[in-house]
Amino acid sequence: MTSKTVIIKNRAGIHARPAALIVNAANQYSSDIYLEKDSMRINGKSIMGIITLGASYKSEIVILADGPDEEDAVEAIVALFENRFEED
Repeated sequence: MTSKTVIIKNRAGIHARPAALIVNAANQYSSDIYLEKDSMRINGKSIMGIITLGASYKSEIVILADGPDEEDAVEAIVALFENRFEED
């Protein structure tokens, strides 16, 4: 299992558009992908799950992946967070 912690840098946090970008990226990989905030872990391929995290600006999120392409999957999703979902 590969994991990496990121901080949400876009001021609006994770709303529908960033959630859709995460799901689109996650669905390109065969690994199981999860996002974790506090003690809540959700499926990274579920838009509703991601939205229910309630991840706001400066929240800490752990991205986890388990499978044959787990490292690439984590890096792709981390890149979305680092680029602020191209919002700011």
